[in-house]
Amino acid sequence: MANLAKTAGKMENTQEVREEEFSEKETQGQLLTVESDFIAGMLAAAAYKNDELRQIDIVRDGKLYFSFRVHALGEEEANKCRKKYTKYVRNKQIGIKFAEETDNAKFRSSLIYHATVEEDRTKLWDNQQVWEGLRKQGVLVVTALDVIESVLLGGEKDRVIDEINKLSGFDSENLEEVENKMEETAKN
Repeated sequence: MANLAKTAGKMENTQEVREEEFSEKETQGQLLTVESDFIAGMLAAAAYKNDELRQIDIVRDGKLYFSFRVHALGEEEANKCRKKYTKYVRNKQIGIKFAEETDNAKFRSSLIYHATVEEDRTKLWDNQQVWEGLRKQGVLVVTALDVIESVLLGGEKDRVIDEINKLSGFDSENLEEVENKMEETAKN
């Protein structure tokens, strides 16, 4: 039973809660209804990574050069990118492996590559015509990451990474804090 109450000139919806006894079968039916809502919500949350996209426009001096779309990255994907471009050293005395150095340029390019929608990845980063055109300009291109590094400026990469992080649920301020701590740990 919902009541509408007028408070300070605004209409507010207040609800009365009535306690009632239900049979075990009725209670089970209500729980199943709530559970199916939770399941539907969880499945929708899992699909978010591929459903929520951001278009990135590369614009310089008012001229649009190209655009591409990115999606969220899962933590596992991001960690794989970091591990691939991090050198580790093992402390023999205690038997623990420590991060010595991360190739941040490759790591950031790898994040961009993996977050780029597959269709756009094929058109841009994996495009053999782009590779050949860059080689003719004297750019050494061996992988798609070389394409990203040669066509995006550092600030543009920052902007793309920020969008990926937002889509992935990271607050950029918190992420910078985490990255700084990781770099400090790697240095020590």
